[in-house]
Amino acid sequence: MCSPHDYGILCRNCEERSAVSKIVLCNRVATLVFSVVAVVSAIFFTSASRVAIVAVSLVLFAAGVATFLLGYFAAVQRSREEEIAVTQLFFLAGDVAPKNVRLAMWYCLAAQCVVGLGVALARPSTDGKAGSVMAFAVMVPMLGIGLNGLWAGKFGTFGPRQLKSAPE
Repeated sequence: MCSPHDYGILCRNCEERSAVSKIVLCNRVATLVFSVVAVVSAIFFTSASRVAIVAVSLVLFAAGVATFLLGYFAAVQRSREEEIAVTQLFFLAGDVAPKNVRLAMWYCLAAQCVVGLGVALARPSTDGKAGSVMAFAVMVPMLGIGLNGLWAGKFGTFGPRQLKSAPE
């Protein structure tokens, strides 16, 4: 029998708990893969590593855009009955998510930002020409923002919608 708790929240059923875990796990794994590829690419900076960082960055950016849109769509559906702020949706502000989920997602987003900016600054040029393929790494934090939105849109806890009365 399933435990009613996962990451400190009550889930309606085992499938939902599994989905919650998968989003957080996906963020952690993607952040780890990106970090390893980015650091290795910045250190060795071979043509193969340059192709790898561009490919990984573009795939994670595309996944981030897709999860951003899915999370936004889920939030729009919920916003008919619940009050949802952009900061709650994409940055898990307030009590939208349990502390350990919120921290895990924040740490992943922070790592994506730091690694992406760090490797871009470490290799500002490619073959002596201005600009670097490492700049693609700064797009990866879109994944963290998108996964935050997807998590909050599907599983976040929001207050009831505050309907404003019409002026008399």
